[in-house]
Amino acid sequence: MTARISHTSVDCTNAYELSQWWKQVLGYVDVEDDPNEPGHEECMIVSPTTGEQILFIEVPGFDTSTPKRMHLDLRPVERTRDEELEVLRGLGATEVADHRGIHGPGTGWVVLADPEGNQFCILRASHEHDTQ
Repeated sequence: MTARISHTSVDCTNAYELSQWWKQVLGYVDVEDDPNEPGHEECMIVSPTTGEQILFIEVPGFDTSTPKRMHLDLRPVERTRDEELEVLRGLGATEVADHRGIHGPGTGWVVLADPEGNQFCILRASHEHDTQ
């Protein structure tokens, strides 16, 4: 049997606010003809270039302090890892762990958390690999 991923789901306490935050980070948009609005318990966002989708689902009693078992790894497209890190901090991401330089100069990643504590990593941009 073969299957494909339809979308990535993120459990949360406020689907609308979290979807809006991630739209800024990823450059995603609302699904055409199904805009996300305050109070929606499920909010889907989609990449305008690849069609990849992320669904934010409100879960009653969801504990944002519980460690997550899955996370996103983000690779900057237009900026360097460190430049993107500053943009993400400006949007309200909090730093969880700094692993820059873990395998020598110019390597590594930074673990961040979104406003609800969901962790994600910011990796080096592809063009940074070419210069090392």
